Amino acid sequence: MISVRNAEERGHANHGWLDTHHTFSFADYYDPNFMGFRTLRVINEDTVAAQRGFGMHPHRDMEIITYVLGGQVEHRDSMGTQAVIRPGEVQRMSAGTGVVHSEMNNFSEPLHMLQIWILPNEKGLAPGYEQKAFDAKERQGRFRVVASPDGREGSLTVHQDLLLHGTLLGAGESARYTLASGRHAWLQMARGSGTLNGVKLKAGDGVAVSEEDALVLTAESPVEALLFDMA
Repeated sequence: MISVRNAEERGHANHGWLDTHHTFSFADYYDPNFMGFRTLRVINEDTVAAQRGFGMHPHRDMEIITYVLGGQVEHRDSMGTQAVIRPGEVQRMSAGTGVVHSEMNNFSEPLHMLQIWILPNEKGLAPGYEQKAFDAKERQGRFRVVASPDGREGSLTVHQDLLLHGTLLGAGESARYTLASGRHAWLQMARGSGTLNGVKLKAGDGVAVSEEDALVLTAESPVEALLFDMA
C-alpha cells in the first residue's frame, strides 16, 4: 500500500527569514491525520536566509537528523560541539536527557535543509553528536544507508530500529529497495520528479509504504531522496 503526502498539502509558514514546510504536525501547524509515521515524527523542509537561523534552544528525548540540500549550517551545542554541515554531510544529535543547541546560517547564501526528528527507543539516553560525509558516488543509482541502529557500512548511529538511506538518481535512472516482511517505509522526495512503483512524485512529496516487498524509484528529472525503513 502506497499513500502520497502531497507537497502542497504540507503545513507552511513564512517568517521572512525562514520559509518552512511541515510534512507532519509541528509548532502552530496541527493535523491529527499527520502526527508522524511509525517512529518518524518530524520532517521539516527549511529555507533560512543568510545571517539568520535558530538561536540556542532546548531539546530532550529525540533523535534529530540534519540533512543539508544547499548552503551551510553552523551547529553549536551545550556538549561543546561546534561544526558546519554542508551538502553531502548528515548530522545526528541525540537530545536524550537534555541538550541546548543552535543552528545558524552564518554565511552569505540561503540555507536549504531537512530537519528530521525520530522518536528514540528509550528515554533518558545520554546526549550525543555525530556527523559524517557521504560521497555522491556512494548514493548515485542506489539506496546508500546513512543512519542505522548499529552504524553499519560507516553510517551514523540512531537509537531506534530504523534505517535511513539516501539516493541520487539521474533522469531515467532507477534504484530498487527490498522491504522485509513486517517493515514499513517513508520516502521523502527532496528534489526532482519521478515514480515510486509507478506512482508519480515531485519534490516535497512524501510517501507512506506498508505491505510492499519491493520498491522501485525511477527518476524523470534528477532526484535526491531519503528512504526510511522502520518497524
